[in-house]
Amino acid sequence: MLGIIFSIVAGVAMSIQGVFNTRLGQKIGLWETNILVQGIGFVIALLLFFFLGDGNIKDIKSVNKFYLLGGVIGVLITYSVMKGIDLMGPTYSIATILVAQLTAAALIDAFALFDTNKIQFGLTKILGIVIMVLGIIIFKWKG
Repeated sequence: MLGIIFSIVAGVAMSIQGVFNTRLGQKIGLWETNILVQGIGFVIALLLFFFLGDGNIKDIKSVNKFYLLGGVIGVLITYSVMKGIDLMGPTYSIATILVAQLTAAALIDAFALFDTNKIQFGLTKILGIVIMVLGIIIFKWKG
């Protein structure tokens, strides 16, 4: 149940953040917004690290260095969400993002990429994604 709650919070927060970032970007610029958002996020994360950190940063030596690209991907995400919302509006952009996320996650599971456990990706999951895509098309349909 806790996983569902955190996932709902993440989804709502991502949608709100996307709109906030887009509105800010329209005033100060996309890259300026990205710098500001990532910078504020860094400061908050650093403070939380000092007060709540329970890991060991020294263990970074044993991490696959490929995984350090998460920060680069964060910049790409912020920029792409802002452009998507600016060009399509929040509803269609976030719906498309959700389908892309689900598809990517299913492929990661199906092929056990990035040290994840392999989870079967069969016809029902493909059908679920197709139904979501159809939902976006129907939602966007001007009738």
